Amino acid sequence: MSGHADSKRAIFLALGANFAIFVAKLVAAIFTGSGAMLAEAVHSLADCGNQGLLLLGMRQAKRPPSMDYPLGWGRALYFWSFLVAMMLFSVGGMFSVYEGVHKLTHAEPLKWPWLAVGVLTFSIVAEGFSMHGCMQEVNKARQGRGLWTWFRETRASELLVIFGEDLAALIGLCLALLAILATMITGNLIYDALGTIAIGVLLIAVAIAIAREVKALLIGQGVEPMRRAEMMTFLEARPEIDLVYNLLTLQMGQDVMVAIKAKMAPTPTARAMIEAINNVEADFKAEFDDVRWSFFEPDYAD
Repeated sequence: MSGHADSKRAIFLALGANFAIFVAKLVAAIFTGSGAMLAEAVHSLADCGNQGLLLLGMRQAKRPPSMDYPLGWGRALYFWSFLVAMMLFSVGGMFSVYEGVHKLTHAEPLKWPWLAVGVLTFSIVAEGFSMHGCMQEVNKARQGRGLWTWFRETRASELLVIFGEDLAALIGLCLALLAILATMITGNLIYDALGTIAIGVLLIAVAIAIAREVKALLIGQGVEPMRRAEMMTFLEARPEIDLVYNLLTLQMGQDVMVAIKAKMAPTPTARAMIEAINNVEADFKAEFDDVRWSFFEPDYAD
């Protein structure tokens, strides 16, 4: 994977922050009766479960190849990432919208509103710490690209999910804080309900964006465009190769499968050509250490 980001570090940071935030927000929701606070507590609990699923996916992805799974379990990570997106959509987003609509029709006065403000302020600080750690890993991976470009091109589904969750959490916390403050200032409980609905809509939008990207990986995407360009440059510079006809790649979790079709430079014997191909493959894997499988087809035409 380009950039060598440490996705596991970002996951553990998010897990620790979200568990602490969940406990604080749940206590505040019980005392205040805030729908926005309850929605945020459920969101944080869902995030804890989501990060556990991502860790499970990363562990499964390391299973060795077998007769039944000759290319290994790398893409299992995409399944768990997609499941996390669905949980973010349903447990986080849909529940928040439901809770907000319920508050519109069955409004209840806020109790201990300053407790909610304090907890939300603590949560924003904790989530900001998690987001900072996530952004450190994202910056390693995006290599100068804009965040949106990285989001669309990255093949690190677990880092993509953590980034989306942390971003949604920070914005959601700010929305909840604004909803509580507006309710305190005006005395109108509709702001609490609207804040809850806004959090739900935000989570649904983020979940759909994540699911869209992970779906492409499940179907079978190649490596990132920047990575593929680096591979082509490497192959075209090799003296053993006259012309690269085609380069096919397939991202398999943190591993990559590559198929190369090329016209080889003239060699005196067939054995010499095989040795040339072996040298290219060995150097290719040394240069691109995420390439686990390579298939090389010499030919004289495409």
